[in-house]
Amino acid sequence: MRVVELNVYPVKSTRGQSRTQAEVEPWGLADDRRWMVVDDAGYVVTARVWPALLGVTATPLGRGRLRLEGPHAAPLEVDATGTHDYVPVQIWKNTLDAVRPSAAADSWFGKLLDHDVRLVWLDDPTRRPVNPAYGLPADRVSFADAFPLLLTTTGSLARLNDWVVEEALLRGEEPPAEPLPMRRFRPSVVVDGPDAFAEDTWCRLRIGDVPFRAVKLCDRCVLTTIDPDTRVRGKEPLRTLARHRRWDGKVWFGMNLVPDAPGVLSLGDDVEVTAG
Repeated sequence: MRVVELNVYPVKSTRGQSRTQAEVEPWGLADDRRWMVVDDAGYVVTARVWPALLGVTATPLGRGRLRLEGPHAAPLEVDATGTHDYVPVQIWKNTLDAVRPSAAADSWFGKLLDHDVRLVWLDDPTRRPVNPAYGLPADRVSFADAFPLLLTTTGSLARLNDWVVEEALLRGEEPPAEPLPMRRFRPSVVVDGPDAFAEDTWCRLRIGDVPFRAVKLCDRCVLTTIDPDTRVRGKEPLRTLARHRRWDGKVWFGMNLVPDAPGVLSLGDDVEVTAG
């Protein structure tokens, strides 16, 4: 088994960026989801409701600095390093303080979404703990949904795409012209080699030299049904996952990871399951 993709998402819900190498920090890959858009009440804004966010490219320029590019306005560089304007924000069940760097950044995203929003930066990721039901007291996470990294496998995606075709034929429909891409699932790490859904049973693994705990399967939301290029909503993959991968009232694809040590991941790294 080996790593075939590494991805970071500098601003939550915006376009992912591929990496050939990525530094593993306690709260996730370096540059991954340290920024987030919130509404005027401080609550997280995501592409689940605002698909236009998927058209934004955010490029990290160093700690606390970011370049934003989108289809609606000129590019904007944001620098939060000299800012001490802290605001309370809420991401799901967590409330914490984050830096609000500039009114210009707020306006840039407000124009994109036609809504009153703010861009915030998590200058100190130690503020946000992982769900204690699945993590250790010292585990932390950035603005990712719940855990530092998400792992998916090519074998599981291939099986899912086979199911999508089979289900369409059973309904008397034309199968999709193209298979679902892995980008729909926004993984941090993609692994090639294991059997479909082998990751369901993993407990501990090593990627390159970095040890991880596999703490919880990933329950999937409506964001996976939005084409990342066209931003058009559909029914897949949730419709098919609901027939094949539904339990506890949710559908599942991918495994959430917590790193047990810092390190560096690279494309081609070997993946070893050390406990199942």
